[in-house]
Amino acid sequence: MEILLISLFIIGYAAIAFEHGIKVDKAASALILGVLIWTVVILAGYKLIPDEQLGLRVYLDKLLIENKLDPSWSITDAKHHYIEYGLIEYLGEVAQILFFLIGAMAIVEVIDIHKGFQFITDRIKTTNAVKLLWIIAVLSFFLSAILDNLTTTIVMVSLIRKLIEDQHKRWFYAGIIVIAANSGGAWSPIGDVTTTMLWIDGQITESNIVVELIIPSIISLLIPLLILSFTLKGELKRPKIADIPTLQQKPIDITQRESLLVLITGIVSLLFVPAFKLVTHLPPFMGMMLSLGGLWVVTEILHKKKEQGHYLSVISGLRKVDMASVLFFLGILLAIGGLQITGLLAQLATILQNNIADLNVLNIIIGGLSAIVDNVPLVAAAQAMFNIEATGPFATDGTFWNMLAYCAGTGGSILIIGSAAGVAAMGIEKISFGWYLKHISWLALLGYLAGAITYILIQ
Repeated sequence: MEILLISLFIIGYAAIAFEHGIKVDKAASALILGVLIWTVVILAGYKLIPDEQLGLRVYLDKLLIENKLDPSWSITDAKHHYIEYGLIEYLGEVAQILFFLIGAMAIVEVIDIHKGFQFITDRIKTTNAVKLLWIIAVLSFFLSAILDNLTTTIVMVSLIRKLIEDQHKRWFYAGIIVIAANSGGAWSPIGDVTTTMLWIDGQITESNIVVELIIPSIISLLIPLLILSFTLKGELKRPKIADIPTLQQKPIDITQRESLLVLITGIVSLLFVPAFKLVTHLPPFMGMMLSLGGLWVVTEILHKKKEQGHYLSVISGLRKVDMASVLFFLGILLAIGGLQITGLLAQLATILQNNIADLNVLNIIIGGLSAIVDNVPLVAAAQAMFNIEATGPFATDGTFWNMLAYCAGTGGSILIIGSAAGVAAMGIEKISFGWYLKHISWLALLGYLAGAITYILIQ
């Protein structure tokens, strides 16, 4: 059965990695993969490794205490119920991540609906290629830490389309946006899905990750940025300003004051989440739901007298949330959970630890792999393979988890399909895989390795 599960996982990964080639969205592949793995586990049964045998015994003792243990159960029945119990328990952990993402995406969409991001983009006046490169990079880096790398990439790539007419030159800026967004997201608990996952599950804390990773993250951007500064020269020509789109042939009534208010409220709402967790110790998704509810009240009051007020509410933002991405995370995390309950990931962890003694090298390899496959399942697998310990590199805020956050967050920049930011830039700008590989990948790789070495040296 182990061979079947591994084969399914590899086939599913291939379908996800080459979604553009096979013309099947990665969310569909991930959902099928997640459900099939759990189906095989429960129908075919599995050999319980020692840790899972202990888990089964604890589960049966729990049922016995609660008078829920059926005396007629065979060992097979007990295993089936244990697997179902494991699925429900694991789904609770997954749901925290999904609700967090839905809330964050909705808040960002509401800001975008109110044209809040234009307050940033409209103030960029320079046409100098190098100056614009640095402005775009720095903005992307810090916006990603506040928002997330995917949203930042969408906003910033949309921005450069308004600032640069030549598509070939624009691709270089899109490339640096991908690198900057991934680097900026790595050191913030809300900047990258993988960092958020580590934060939610307790491997890292919000204050420590900022202190530990901000310098390596800056280095990972600075190296490519300096090299590109010697490549891009001269002045850039701006495209003609297109007509502003309207809703149902009727402009939406949004004042500059309202746009600024929603922008500030939205950003404060996102920054409130880690502070809420720090004070209450409740899961981060609770703070995100509170922030979403607060923004919802603000927009309802702000537009209650407007004819088109419902188009500007959080309900409209929720409709624009990329549910395909949410379902992708659900599918891939379910797949990881299925491998976890069988003990396969624990076995893999043992193999890796026995053959790769240096944990820094292990993390660098994981980061390199995240350029080929999505970094979300890689981090989920690492979380399942290695337990949080009281002391040492695997303790909360230990060196292993900190470097994992850096490597998984920035390693995806090496290939354009290696991160959500890269895929978004690829879709918006129609950047080819080969062009990115030739012009940007080597820059991202140099930055990635430089940042990793920096982290190792400052420990």
